[in-house]
Amino acid sequence: MAEAHVKQHDYHVVDPSPWPIIGSVAALIATSGGVIWMHGGTSLIAIVGILGIMYTMFGWWRDVIRESRAGFHTPVVVLGLRYGVILFIASEVMFFVAWFWAFFDASLFVGEAINFQRMEFTGGHWPPTGIEAFDPWHLPLLNTLILLTSGTTVTWAHHAIVHGDRQGLKYGLWCTVALGFFFSLMQAYEYSHAHFGFSGNIYGATFFMSTGFHGFHVIVGTIFLAVCLLRAYVGDFTPKKHFGFEAAAWYWHFVDVVWLFLFTFVYVWASAGSATH
Repeated sequence: MAEAHVKQHDYHVVDPSPWPIIGSVAALIATSGGVIWMHGGTSLIAIVGILGIMYTMFGWWRDVIRESRAGFHTPVVVLGLRYGVILFIASEVMFFVAWFWAFFDASLFVGEAINFQRMEFTGGHWPPTGIEAFDPWHLPLLNTLILLTSGTTVTWAHHAIVHGDRQGLKYGLWCTVALGFFFSLMQAYEYSHAHFGFSGNIYGATFFMSTGFHGFHVIVGTIFLAVCLLRAYVGDFTPKKHFGFEAAAWYWHFVDVVWLFLFTFVYVWASAGSATH
């Protein structure tokens, strides 16, 4: 009789989870450790915090996958997950807006952009005097083509899973993961040949912060898609149930769009009329 009076609904009440508190503590440790590291201290505390965050991500997402396999992800729950991913990507957009804001403030108002160490003006032009920027039509253009191609292959994978083509899903994900990995290698090679550093000038600071954080997002997105590839091999995704893959694809397209802005303004526009290599 008691079961007859239980209210049936589309929501899933999550069991008590340790991950929010563990993740919060790990984030606090990572942030505090980062500050200590930047002020000349040890990097060990920051590493411990980052490992804690990675452990939290693994455990929390593992639980979400288990809930999905148990049938708890009803249409209403999936809608909530979609809103969550959309809000997360929106917050990432504002994160990059901050770096673009710093870049344009320094590049458009060059009379106010000063050398951090020598406190000298930029010379009235951008890039500042003595800076040899990257030639945008070599490695940056190659990386642009790599990311645009990866956007095509992840769309191929999405189209394949919608139409029940599991082999096409695997091929598309393999191509996307490989292209993401190749992009990271090319960016590391590019950084190793930079004729300017991160510190000492506003150009280097804004360049490495904006492109470096984008590179970090590429690495995260590559891992995200690699996890989806593993899940594809164990048969997790179906034509009607594959939001985990959709979230990864959304994130990857966001990374593509950000790079187009970076390439257009930080590489092409900012290097116009200046010495390049």
